Amino acid sequence: MNRFFLLLLFTNLFAQVPDNYYDSANGLDGETLRSALHDIIDNHDSKSYSSLWTHFQSTDQKSNGKVWDMYSDIPGGTPPYEYTFITNQCGNYGGEGDCYNREHSWPKSWFNEAAPMNTDLFHLYPTDGYTNGMRSNLPFGEVSSASWTSQNGSKKGTMDAYGFSGTVFEPIDAYKGDFARTYFYMSTRYYNEDGSWDNNEMVNGADLKSWAVDMLLDWHEADSVSQKEIDRNDAVYDIQNNRNPYIDHPEWVACVWAECETGTENIPPTAFAGQNQTVLIGAIVYLDASASNDSDGSISSYLWEQITGDAVTLSTYNGEFSSFTAPTISTSLTFKLTVTD
Repeated sequence: MNRFFLLLLFTNLFAQVPDNYYDSANGLDGETLRSALHDIIDNHDSKSYSSLWTHFQSTDQKSNGKVWDMYSDIPGGTPPYEYTFITNQCGNYGGEGDCYNREHSWPKSWFNEAAPMNTDLFHLYPTDGYTNGMRSNLPFGEVSSASWTSQNGSKKGTMDAYGFSGTVFEPIDAYKGDFARTYFYMSTRYYNEDGSWDNNEMVNGADLKSWAVDMLLDWHEADSVSQKEIDRNDAVYDIQNNRNPYIDHPEWVACVWAECETGTENIPPTAFAGQNQTVLIGAIVYLDASASNDSDGSISSYLWEQITGDAVTLSTYNGEFSSFTAPTISTSLTFKLTVTD
């Protein structure tokens, strides 16, 4: 009887934070915490603009080897197009899907295209060139009436919320937290180093306008830190020798820009994907994460990823339960389950 071996690998969300890295920030809040974090992450190893093409291969590579473009990606679904590193870098473009370029999520015109901001990987991402061009140097926001929508659902249009009215660019919900924590990083890394920076609708130098703080706090809360961000934080640290503290310590966002919750320490949830399974070829295989738990809260998201073996299609990549049809050959598959609180 033909069988194949299915190995389920489960993991928790942990970053590779160096020992004692944040010691000088512990117990602080407000501007004092922001200042202390600035001193910790200041003076990073600045890289050349041309080297970003190479660094993106370490910081923004999907599990299938393609470019992780947050302006075209559809988490848990099929993106409208994908890019191959180096081969598909811009160049000229005439529409979506032509090439990818280097997106300054905090637009470079806001800091006069100066170093070291212009190559700081914590706010630079590989994105579709055309979508990047449509965004231009617009502030991020929440579109109430769209004038243009990308193939993954990112929007350009007018906003009338949080006390702000104007034209904005809105990323999809799945990446709003990523961009929020990017902006909190920029506002901290360049704290009091922003003398020549722009004063515009969203920022005054490195300081966020009050409506932007309110919106980004909501984005941060609604879209919690993902494994993608944790891995990227570690990768950027290896390249430029500093970290985004709001990925390592999401609770510090509130401590700086809202009200710090004292007396509680988040305990990471425990992921459990069950035991190894041996099943018949061609059978339906069920993945069950219901035994995962969070001792001090509740689990907000699940992510199933195939790590090794012949590729299979899961019924869902973001649910507590998933399933797939086993390959018709004898083989071994490995899956990873990530849970977040």
